[in-house]
Amino acid sequence: MYLNLIQIAESFGVSESVIERWIREESMPHTPDRGRLLFDRALVVEWAASRGLATRAGFLTPATSAFATGCQLETLLRTGGIWRNVPAAEVLDVLSKVVAALPGATPPIRQLLTSRLRSSDGITWAPVGGGFALPHPSTRVALGRDSGTLALLLLGDAFTPANPTPDEVPVTRLFFFIAPSPRAHLDLIGRLTRALTRGTLSDVIAKGSSDAEIFVAAATADRMAAAGQKKEEQQ
Repeated sequence: MYLNLIQIAESFGVSESVIERWIREESMPHTPDRGRLLFDRALVVEWAASRGLATRAGFLTPATSAFATGCQLETLLRTGGIWRNVPAAEVLDVLSKVVAALPGATPPIRQLLTSRLRSSDGITWAPVGGGFALPHPSTRVALGRDSGTLALLLLGDAFTPANPTPDEVPVTRLFFFIAPSPRAHLDLIGRLTRALTRGTLSDVIAKGSSDAEIFVAAATADRMAAAGQKKEEQQ
């Protein structure tokens, strides 16, 4: 499936000029065709995943794929927890605490993950705009279906990720996740960005809502995914 420049830009929530820069500087896969640019969906998905880039409009990721893998946002978020007023300087310390409580993983695995997170290139920060970023381990892991976590860090001051933000809005909210499998990893990136850009999750967080209200918004995103999957199966 091929997409055009406008569709690709909408998918990432960036301008067309940013896509053109990614082509020049980041070797984004594309195909020139009679004066226009076309993008092979599969190649772009692989390219984006290798860089931790998320998509916004859904051209690149199936709407219900994360639900199909059994990764529900509410369940994972209750595991990782909601951390408030986190100083930007202490982000890595909090992420290490989240990893220390990772279910379904042995102590050596948790120690290995923590060590990787603290290495110079151990985290892909994946800013998605609106003050949000989706940090996750740069190295994919296969932990098993009963593992995985999602933590929301609400920062007390702006955080400067290694990757530039698509809209230049300072990052103050982090959804850190570790997926149980490589497939679920890609699914969660798409699922989280859809929940933040299409649903009420980002609005609830921006209002300073309680933990309970944020969990409800995550559960709502899960129900929407389930309904979308059912509708897709009936077609």
